[in-house]
Amino acid sequence: MKRPTIADIARRAGVSKGAVSYALNGQPGVSEATRQRIVAIAQEIGFNPNSAARALSGARARAVGLTLNRPARILGIEPWFMGLISGFESELSARSYGLTLQVVGSEEQEIEVYRRWWGERRIDGVIVTDLREDDIRIPVLQQLQLPAVIIGGPGETGDIPQLWSDDAGAITEAVRYLVALGHRRVARVGGLPGLLHTQARTHAFEQVTKALGLVEAVTVPSDYTGEEGGRATRRLLIEADRPTAIIYDNDVMAVAGLAVAQEMGLSVPGDLSIVAWDDSPLCSLVHPPLTALTRDIAEYGAHAVRQLLAAIDGTHLGSVEAGTAHLTPRGSTAPPR
Repeated sequence: MKRPTIADIARRAGVSKGAVSYALNGQPGVSEATRQRIVAIAQEIGFNPNSAARALSGARARAVGLTLNRPARILGIEPWFMGLISGFESELSARSYGLTLQVVGSEEQEIEVYRRWWGERRIDGVIVTDLREDDIRIPVLQQLQLPAVIIGGPGETGDIPQLWSDDAGAITEAVRYLVALGHRRVARVGGLPGLLHTQARTHAFEQVTKALGLVEAVTVPSDYTGEEGGRATRRLLIEADRPTAIIYDNDVMAVAGLAVAQEMGLSVPGDLSIVAWDDSPLCSLVHPPLTALTRDIAEYGAHAVRQLLAAIDGTHLGSVEAGTAHLTPRGSTAPPR
């Protein structure tokens, strides 16, 4: 993978490498209009003149980047990310690589971070999460020729490899299990609606509940936080025909839903069955322990790093479907009263 150079800027601007050097270093010798055009091209392709020494030496940064477009407070309570990062570190440390992490507030900010990291030679590649439909990050990563692996999908990512699991199969198993217990009013508290994996879960939930004749099945969107998961649970449980079972798109919202049910005087699992996605220590620490969709998140992260390090070394491994989450029944699910 080729990093941006002065020669790349010169070729795109139609000027000499000397003119590019003058423009980027604020020296006389080029017109102001040419200087502005050269600076704009440098920013566009992610070139940073302060990294010239490392560029000349050809040295790797021996670090990979991860940006998270989520509220920073989520990282302190979200076991999924912690499990994922532990998987990253298990592979990175074995190869003497580091992980560079930054939390951002938008996709546009995320793109600017990629440009800066790549231009400054701070990273050799990136792991990208939260794939979206028509994701604006994909063409930028391709333009920069920045080695990357995307966790999530499947989706349209060009030649950038993906790692994903069969979310549709997992949620189908969960719904069928609840129906086998005798539940006919099943609801779901979903994650961020714009994410491809959320959309896949929503579509699968709608398909399986329709096929099983659950005409009142509904998904309430949320944001993975306990606060919003709790509010969504209250909205569902104050209805006259409240659900007898709820599936949550993460463990944090499921624990919050359990607290709301208990606050409202409902028995779990007598009055309400709860299923969490993904499994974590949180699910076993509460009472009753939560039935969950389980997968090895740390291995998921380790697999993504192995794909990325191969890409950095010039080997394209292609996209991979990881193992599907499987249901782990515990005390939060039972036949409805």
